[in-house]
Amino acid sequence: MSTAKTLAIPASVQRNNTTAILIIGFLFFIFGFVTWLNGSLIQFLKLACQLEDTQAFFVTFAFYIAYFFLAIPSSFILKKTGFKNGMALGLAVMSVGAVVFIPAAQNRSFVFFLTGLFIQGMGLALLQTASNPYISIIGPIESAAKRISIMGICNKVAGMISPLILSAVLLSNASELEKQINNAVSITEKEGLLNELAGRVINPYIILASILAVLAFLLMKSPLPEIDVDSEEGQVTATSKTSVTQFPHLLLGVVCIFLYVGAEVMAGDAIGIYGGEMGMPLDETKNFTTFTLAAMLVGYVAGIFTIPKMISQQTALKLSAILGILFTIVVYLTSGYTAITFIALLGLANALMWPAIFPLAIDGLGRFTKIGSAMLVMGIAGGAVIPLVYAGLKDKEGMNLSNHLAFFVYMLPCYLYILYYSVRGFKAGK
Repeated sequence: MSTAKTLAIPASVQRNNTTAILIIGFLFFIFGFVTWLNGSLIQFLKLACQLEDTQAFFVTFAFYIAYFFLAIPSSFILKKTGFKNGMALGLAVMSVGAVVFIPAAQNRSFVFFLTGLFIQGMGLALLQTASNPYISIIGPIESAAKRISIMGICNKVAGMISPLILSAVLLSNASELEKQINNAVSITEKEGLLNELAGRVINPYIILASILAVLAFLLMKSPLPEIDVDSEEGQVTATSKTSVTQFPHLLLGVVCIFLYVGAEVMAGDAIGIYGGEMGMPLDETKNFTTFTLAAMLVGYVAGIFTIPKMISQQTALKLSAILGILFTIVVYLTSGYTAITFIALLGLANALMWPAIFPLAIDGLGRFTKIGSAMLVMGIAGGAVIPLVYAGLKDKEGMNLSNHLAFFVYMLPCYLYILYYSVRGFKAGK
């Protein structure tokens, strides 16, 4: 039987562990704030650009598909820049994406909005590729899920705040405004109302772009310690590996991340559209994303207190998958606010999935850690694909039972596969 080596973390890094966790935690807050704006943007752009549901879900597609194209290049960028400068570069790219929203609003161009979202996704791909393995290997791998849970709290607290702020600015008096637009007596009047609505996005994104640019500069000057995983054989087994594709548990983990993120985006960003199509007013549905994130926050807190003292990372993942299966079945069997409640509760089921999947999948990669992390970040593209396919099926099949069925058909297989990974997949090839 082959033996594994332990990744050696420099003593200077160990001494600065708390500093590193605080800095990375703040970064998780920032990209949580930006990521979870999408739930409000879907509903805002659906109204401002007069979109069908399937078109509106291109918001999440443009944002998350960037991870698929940029994750692997991000790993090569990190080899040149190191973790700290790479994360700073990611923030700068996100700032550029926010700036694109200005001409997008001025021209009420959905294509420009999607371009800005894609650029923001590019920056986040770099941030995620760097920050997730960093926080995983900054301490013992057995407690990585606990540290990522702390990061998750930073992420989801920001996520709870951001849609409330953006909705208050962009969708203030939304139901009345929607009625005015629909009842406009001329094209000129309607265009004027829509242009006025689109202009609401300019000031918030000027502020966001400025904050991201300043943070990029401050991060470069911060005392964040560097970790050189490339010089370490790390946890690569004595049977030498020559390619990252020789780790089956990693490859299965990429699929697991793909399905998990798709399920998370469905529960967080799609919940407002789901409620709206059941006749709930926009003034209510614009805040539904916050309910899902509040449930996720509860899950993260539970993870901090239970992992690894009471349960292991893989056990937490297994229990989360079972909860996801049960809640999805309840959503299918119910309707109205009961169904919405259990979609929000999927946030509880989803909370510990990323904290568990990521360290389980990169465990033992050693010098392949950066490229393995990049492959896992590519899996975030599930957030682009699954909601869009759901919207397409729902629009094709109609509402009521078909809407429930569309949600059920795409969510249940996700949680079943995650359950498989928690039982067998994470051990493949070890």
